[in-house]
Amino acid sequence: MPAAQPRAKGELRLSSKRQADKSALDTLRQSGAYRALFPRSGDRALTSVFVNTAGGLTGGDRMSLSATAGHDSRLTLTSQAAERIYRAQSGTIARVTTDLTIETNARLDWLPQETILFDRSALKRRLNVTMAAGATFLAVEPVVFGRIAMGETLQDSLFHDDLRITRNEELIFADAIRLSGDVESQLAATAVANGARALAIVIYVAPDAEARLPALRALMPGTGGASLIRPDVLFARFLAPDSYLLRRDLIPVLELLHDGPLPKTWTL
Repeated sequence: MPAAQPRAKGELRLSSKRQADKSALDTLRQSGAYRALFPRSGDRALTSVFVNTAGGLTGGDRMSLSATAGHDSRLTLTSQAAERIYRAQSGTIARVTTDLTIETNARLDWLPQETILFDRSALKRRLNVTMAAGATFLAVEPVVFGRIAMGETLQDSLFHDDLRITRNEELIFADAIRLSGDVESQLAATAVANGARALAIVIYVAPDAEARLPALRALMPGTGGASLIRPDVLFARFLAPDSYLLRRDLIPVLELLHDGPLPKTWTL
């Protein structure tokens, strides 16, 4: 067995606060391979672009991000680029944990770009969201299982993904994906992805969720679907042959629910 190699670790902690008629940075702590950038914007929201300076993830890497949208503030989080999950040494797994807190009357938009999985990659990640009454949350999680243009297939990989949203200590939404081994064959099954190589979920939790359902459904592709899980929770799932078509379908939906242009990293 190859000798264990030093692995990347990163930790990012930040929060926003209401300052006059805008949102501003309240606290920031960053270490290791995680860094936060704050591009200038005329928007009243605080936008943070997080960067993995390790240039990707592989087995043994550990990344942790924690963010809080403080009372009556708005915080948008996005990644600088797609996150690549590379081949892992046998028995090693990359782990990513994200904890988001949204205080009363605050809004947080979680808008990372694609996670691209390579063959023999191994990733376990978890997203925990804690909401207060009157809070708003928008999230997208796009995943690409190998790049078709490069002839990549996932014949022996592992991908575990968990999302949990609680509000006032009540679990209001949960979603999980478990794929391991010959992921290519599993995605080919009609009841799984019918051969799609890219997927995404979008979730919108807000008092006006139900009113947005008709407009959301009007933008959905034939390979996607949107449902009102409960009066204030919208959920949509997208399937696409590749990342280009996935992004083409996602951007109008995200612009609708984000109430404006997306961070520039999404359109560069």
